[in-house]
Amino acid sequence: MRLEGKIAVITGTAAGIGRASALRFAEEGAAIIGADVTEDANAETARLVEDAGGKMISVTVDVTDDASVAAMFATAHQQFGRVDILFNNAGVMLAGDDDAIVTSDEVIDRTLAINVKGVIHCCRHGIPALRRAGGGSIINTASFVASVGAATPQIAYTASKGAVLSLTRELAVIHAREGIRVNALSPGPLQTEMLMSFLDTDEKRRRRLVHVPMGRFGQAGEMANAALFLASDESSYMTGSNLLVDGGLTAAYVTPE
Repeated sequence: MRLEGKIAVITGTAAGIGRASALRFAEEGAAIIGADVTEDANAETARLVEDAGGKMISVTVDVTDDASVAAMFATAHQQFGRVDILFNNAGVMLAGDDDAIVTSDEVIDRTLAINVKGVIHCCRHGIPALRRAGGGSIINTASFVASVGAATPQIAYTASKGAVLSLTRELAVIHAREGIRVNALSPGPLQTEMLMSFLDTDEKRRRRLVHVPMGRFGQAGEMANAALFLASDESSYMTGSNLLVDGGLTAAYVTPE
């Protein structure tokens, strides 16, 4: 198994990519610390992992709260004694996120607090844990909108994912000699509850899909497989990279430099 004996901290495991990744990583032999602010749904993910023969400890964490994140890593140390993988996946796309003219400061601040500051908090406490383990892999969920603009305005989300991509590159350079790899996973449009609730009309969904050469939304399980690659030793010579899993969207719209 590709993650046999590894300990993985995954945020945002109550649904979507996080839940699919908890199941996939556990299937490949990892023990999971699964974190989310939504307690009941996260407990359901843990049940699904256990029912499939894996191991997951469910912890309730607000990634915007540094003390809450510190407690998550303390739990990981108490339960397993080490951390080998950190998947910073928790994120939001809020109603009211629109263009720069109409999007409120409240929406902007909340989006950046979760999507950017949350990654920094997790790295603040996760990197020392990975150092103690002798190295490991950090995966940050960015987005295709870090590379191209979104057809449906979402200025706060797009800004936050651009920041995640830049953070990934800097962290990768700083920590490469410590055996800590840091890569970004950039999904294309996915058929997840978060995006479907944002693209809440058929017109909005058609507008998003018209830009995807494969002509469909991606699935959370497809992102989990990509995250598994970045978590495993199969990607051992990758750091500071942005793995685009987007149905060909950016290939159609980005001109190589």
